[in-house]
Amino acid sequence: MHIPRHETGPPDLTTPEGFGAFYEDHVDAVVGFVTRRVADPHLAADLTADVFLAAMESAGAHRSRRGAPVAWLFGIAGNVLSGHARGLTRESAAPTRLSGRRLLDAEDIAALEERIAAERAFRDLAERHATLSEPLRAALDLVVLDQLTPAEAARALGVTRATVRVRLHRARRALRGPAPVTDSQLEAVR
Repeated sequence: MHIPRHETGPPDLTTPEGFGAFYEDHVDAVVGFVTRRVADPHLAADLTADVFLAAMESAGAHRSRRGAPVAWLFGIAGNVLSGHARGLTRESAAPTRLSGRRLLDAEDIAALEERIAAERAFRDLAERHATLSEPLRAALDLVVLDQLTPAEAARALGVTRATVRVRLHRARRALRGPAPVTDSQLEAVR
């Protein structure tokens, strides 16, 4: 696990130097978050860039006293991936978006393909736990895979700590037992 270089306090995200240091400290965690959820290296690179672009745009709103910066960043990453999954990315704007980005070279693609292959074990597990509802999966992924505390996961998801703990309990129980999670159980944690 990467330990941020800023032992004297968090960097100032509103300055280019501070955001650059923040990026260096957290890019690997975001790439891991994204590559566990997508298999295409170009898409993984684009989504990672989108996460940091969104973080840069909202850096002035970040309050370090409200929790770890990585929880805030994973909240943004979750929103970026959700937006992509819902099809909010406009296909008609793709040529405009691509014109401002450099194309990936063979080395970039190879590095992302290697990272994606390394995350394949997670994708296999994700297929096995695909029967879990999205709220249960989101809580489980943030706490178990992304190593956030339940409090940080609650902040990233915009729910209470108690809700995250209930979701974790139900997700783990569902993964252990053969009975799928029922709709009434799902409604109880929403």
